[in-house]
Amino acid sequence: TQGAAPRPWSRCSMQIRVSLPVMLIAFMSALANAQPETGSMSDPRVDEAIALMNNFAQRTGLASGQPGRRYLWTDAFAVCNYLGLARSSGEQVYTERALQLVNQVHHTLGRHRDDDPRSGWISGLSEQDAERHPTRGGLRIGKGLPERGPREPVDEQLEWDRDGQYFHYLTRWMHVLDQVTRHTQQPRFNTWARELAVRAYKAFSYTPTGVHGPRRMYWKMSIDLTRVLVPSMGQHDPLDGYITALQLQTTMAAQATGPDLEGTIGDYAAMIRRGEWATPDPLGLGGLLVDAWRLQQLVQQGAQPEVALLERLLDDALSGLQYYARSGELQQPASYRLAFRELGLAIGLHALERLQHSVEQGASSPPADPRQRARVQQLVQYLPLREAIEAFWRDPANRRSDTWTEHRDINEVMLATSLAPDGFLMLLPPE
Repeated sequence: TQGAAPRPWSRCSMQIRVSLPVMLIAFMSALANAQPETGSMSDPRVDEAIALMNNFAQRTGLASGQPGRRYLWTDAFAVCNYLGLARSSGEQVYTERALQLVNQVHHTLGRHRDDDPRSGWISGLSEQDAERHPTRGGLRIGKGLPERGPREPVDEQLEWDRDGQYFHYLTRWMHVLDQVTRHTQQPRFNTWARELAVRAYKAFSYTPTGVHGPRRMYWKMSIDLTRVLVPSMGQHDPLDGYITALQLQTTMAAQATGPDLEGTIGDYAAMIRRGEWATPDPLGLGGLLVDAWRLQQLVQQGAQPEVALLERLLDDALSGLQYYARSGELQQPASYRLAFRELGLAIGLHALERLQHSVEQGASSPPADPRQRARVQQLVQYLPLREAIEAFWRDPANRRSDTWTEHRDINEVMLATSLAPDGFLMLLPPE
């Protein structure tokens, strides 16, 4: 499924005696109708992203009669892509597509599965109340298999394919809803994001029994958020919670109403003070770089994050990139690689490039200190990894591998994000 489907070529029959000027006018009109999105000075990267997103929309039932296929992580990137394409192309249809997808996600992943004996909204709210508060019960992942039942034994391999709720998917959707508010200036989406933030914090965080210290978090919960499915804590989950809540609160201060997140932000801050985030995983590394750029933008918009958080993010991202660059993973054939994880790093490197520009142009406020500048300079030497990743997965031969086709939706959407990343990366002023 992708953005607006291209309009069909005009098939006007022409008389043999039609003059050449008339034929030219008809041809140019048909060409304009066939490619409304690209304009006269199109960017080939944006054009490719449009094609990917149009196909996604058709394939997953967003712009076709195909059965709807919603998956929270993929759809989160897709909404941001449509918002960015609306700005880059000037085509309002992409904003409409983004809003349509938000509505589909809420009405699919905010409700119980078709194969579940339960029905209705997972929040338990009435139809009328749930329409006003569609995120109060959280949102399902969208996995193919039902969640593990209360009496079923744990199967670690099978758990990857079972439904439930992931915290890091919920924070991604919070970011999406806030981006919609920043794009449309409609505060209800930010309010829905903060209602989701409150529910997720209460369901996923807990105080360990007999242990003095900050709260901890579960990684995966049941669809109704009443049972723990995977008790271990995701390495970056408290960090995602903190920066996302800070983002939502910054927007709320400008224009929205609804729950206040100051207490939640404080609890996440306590969780991350001793956090270690260095990772060899390219998707996780990209997330750290995206978080660093989000944090930089939020500071410019008046947020006051934890002291030295940006430096810690950059330090850990550098440690991970140094390891990853030496690992040789990018020299493997497509059959040994996962595109969406690598594309997560490519998106993060786009964020790094924007952070570099902000720091070097003196656009940051307060100005970056020498240590921040030095760390950014060390990181930018890894920007060529972005070009290598994109070139590899833009090659049609590599997209014929099983590792691409088995994850086609998420791979194509995240490739589109890397080709046209501003809808995901740029935090428009919330006023």
